[in-house]
Amino acid sequence: MDLNAKIARLWIVKIKSNERVTEFWYRASRPALLFVWLLLPAGADAVGFRLPSQDAEAVARGNAFVATADTPSAIYYNPAGITQIKSQAAEAGLYVVHVGVKYDSPTGAHVENKSAFQPVPEIYYVNTIKDSKISYGVGLYVPYGLSIKYPDDNPFRTLAIEGSLQYITLNPVVAWQILPSLSIGAGPTFNYSEVYFKKGIGFSKGDYFKFRGNDFDMGFNAGFRWQPHEKLSFGAKYHYLTTENYGGHSEAKPYSSPVPTTAEIRFPQFVVVGVSYRPTPNWNFEVNVDWTDWDNVDQVVFKGTAGGNQIFPFNWKSSYMYEFGVTRYLPDNWYVSAGYFFSENSIPDRNYNPIVPDGDLHLPSLGFGRRGERWNWALAYHFAINKTRTVENSQTTSLVGQTADGSYRFFNQALTASLTLKF
Repeated sequence: MDLNAKIARLWIVKIKSNERVTEFWYRASRPALLFVWLLLPAGADAVGFRLPSQDAEAVARGNAFVATADTPSAIYYNPAGITQIKSQAAEAGLYVVHVGVKYDSPTGAHVENKSAFQPVPEIYYVNTIKDSKISYGVGLYVPYGLSIKYPDDNPFRTLAIEGSLQYITLNPVVAWQILPSLSIGAGPTFNYSEVYFKKGIGFSKGDYFKFRGNDFDMGFNAGFRWQPHEKLSFGAKYHYLTTENYGGHSEAKPYSSPVPTTAEIRFPQFVVVGVSYRPTPNWNFEVNVDWTDWDNVDQVVFKGTAGGNQIFPFNWKSSYMYEFGVTRYLPDNWYVSAGYFFSENSIPDRNYNPIVPDGDLHLPSLGFGRRGERWNWALAYHFAINKTRTVENSQTTSLVGQTADGSYRFFNQALTASLTLKF
């Protein structure tokens, strides 16, 4: 057997091995994924379609948590942080969000989205074996999500009527406390996603194009935490990009029956860095910078549709979130927190589509809780507001001439709670 044949054979073995590993993790995680799916009937709105809020304590601090990361939710925020948990701990949380969009067209038409409060769950477990420098954990959370619905006769119906994105991640991690002041952590992500999209074809309320599909993929996240002084700590987290190749069916009603269709969507990589300062044991201040690589989200092409491929342009731009949080620790293990973060707009006017409402968003937050001997709990509230975003010269134009031009006002709000058992 020559060298090229040996190399080809090794690659075939490697590919088959990776397929077996993927299939194993998919089958092993299906019961947990289905459990979360029961709690997540409609998806959720996000910054773009990211959901950066994964824990009540962190949300109360404006999600400035990468350098603190001392709860089981560190699996998401910074996996290196789980080495601070010196026993077993299990956390369950629920993030309940409402999305509000008001639109006024250049001709004076007014429309509001139809949205209800939507639940987004998260579950984490951490175990540090006694006298060990290695910590283990697993998390089940929703890093991306989107759900929005407009009236069927809205002024941009040929661009968007309804959309739903559900994306669930199972994330086992391992963290190593290299030094008393330095920890690293990482783990693979096993991701299952479903997507639904609907838009009109013409002016009639009875016509539409819609697609529904699902897929499974893999990625990873990693982080480090360094605390050179009892008053100062640094943290960083990296989340790898993934690609979902959705397989499903599309339909152009009343012109065709459902046909097999595929669509590919890339989910961006993102990086978070931050510093925590504790001037006294009673105070914790933290500042984070969060970068999302939206440049990777180019366009979605629906292949196999009746009448030819349907192209859904994104062409977004990378953006930052700037996060600040403060916690005041009170007697008897109580605490109160406040936070604020600013999220930059990721979608230029020329590529704007109301199916993903986005703009420069301000998100203040408040929360409180208690850390007991065996039980921790936390409650937090935050809201996102953009007074007005005016879209002009949009190039997202339908066959009947409708555009996304107009004024958009956003008001999203969320209440989140978490409960942790230490044993």
